[in-house]
Amino acid sequence: MENCIFCKIINKEIPSYKIYEDEDVYAFLDIGQATPGHTLLIPKTHVPDIFSYDHLLAEKLFSRLPKIARALEAAFPEMEGLNIVNNNKELAYQTVFHSHIHLIPRYTKEDDFSMHFGNHMGQQTPEELIEIAEKIAKQVK
Repeated sequence: MENCIFCKIINKEIPSYKIYEDEDVYAFLDIGQATPGHTLLIPKTHVPDIFSYDHLLAEKLFSRLPKIARALEAAFPEMEGLNIVNNNKELAYQTVFHSHIHLIPRYTKEDDFSMHFGNHMGQQTPEELIEIAEKIAKQVK
């Protein structure tokens, strides 16, 4: 992709702080460092988001996640947790439209990173949940 910043990083046109690279994926520090060690894992193939993956690309990228996670844990033994985040499309906070996965080490509750899942339990009836599940299940290919 011509103007993609991540493609330019892969092609060494823009410098990065590389963590890991093989023939299929590239991992590097996020320049914004939400917390120390905040790493991005990207496919070398340009795809805008998860909706564009085929099963082979998914296997290649997601199979590398544990390796990078373990490296972060070994590098930062004080790490108490790890968020793995994948934003897809603008409404879901994607800002670079080359698919990427954030690995965000967590050290304390006061590390200025948070996610919020509101409690919506009980807003749907069991029948509505069955309907939602069936609607999605019919589309799994």
